[in-house]
Amino acid sequence: MEFLQLPNRTSGNRKFGLTSIIDKGTPLGELEHILKDYHHFIDIAKFGMGTAYVTPNLKEKVNLYKKYGIKPYFGGTLFEKCYAQQKISEYLKCLKNLEIEWVEVSNGTIDITLEERLGIIQRVKNDFFVIAEVGSKDSNQEMPIGKWQEEIKTLLEAGCEYVITEGRDSGTSGIYDQSGSLKADLIRQLVKGIDSTKIIFEAPTTKHQCFFINELGANVNLGNVNIKDVLLLETQRWGLRSDTFDLGDCACRLPS
Repeated sequence: MEFLQLPNRTSGNRKFGLTSIIDKGTPLGELEHILKDYHHFIDIAKFGMGTAYVTPNLKEKVNLYKKYGIKPYFGGTLFEKCYAQQKISEYLKCLKNLEIEWVEVSNGTIDITLEERLGIIQRVKNDFFVIAEVGSKDSNQEMPIGKWQEEIKTLLEAGCEYVITEGRDSGTSGIYDQSGSLKADLIRQLVKGIDSTKIIFEAPTTKHQCFFINELGANVNLGNVNIKDVLLLETQRWGLRSDTFDLGDCACRLPS
């Protein structure tokens, strides 16, 4: 159906307007059924937390995502576990063996200084596409807006493809408070002077997703999306849900 006036949505091998799902243990057979119908709504797939280390049929799942043109990578918690145990070399070798081209560098669980993260990025950016994450999973930690902006700009300048704003899969830390309410003023200040197409906002619930779509347009990058919600999210991006009903081309404020 092509008779409605709807937002100008990016498609194909998108550089922005990304939907990044979180895979927290979707069985291989179920994943195949989901991707057969909905793969064109998905750009990136994160094996959430440290699930990749214990996932059955891991190689088959990685290959399945790649078959459908989706970029798989392992969540930052596994990276931080390897960092804490001084196993980064082994970790990178594992990614190479699995033919995974993307790596996340984060400090959501343990304190890894910005300088240390930048050093790791310099080490890996010639062999991998790097996604960095800013913000803590500890909901008691408050980071000043200036530090958010500084870290994001610095990480992008260091060669990261994208920077993720921490929100957890529950939406209760980082850019959210303990109750799950989004820090709207933080987001509005955060995007000033920063290329929003390079930021992936973790938005695990429809309420969170609708805020970002209404605030930044249909082609905002969203992460930590439940794999079973990708059709609903795309519906929201097209202004075909009550919460985004008034969305139009004029609301697509990210560059096309």
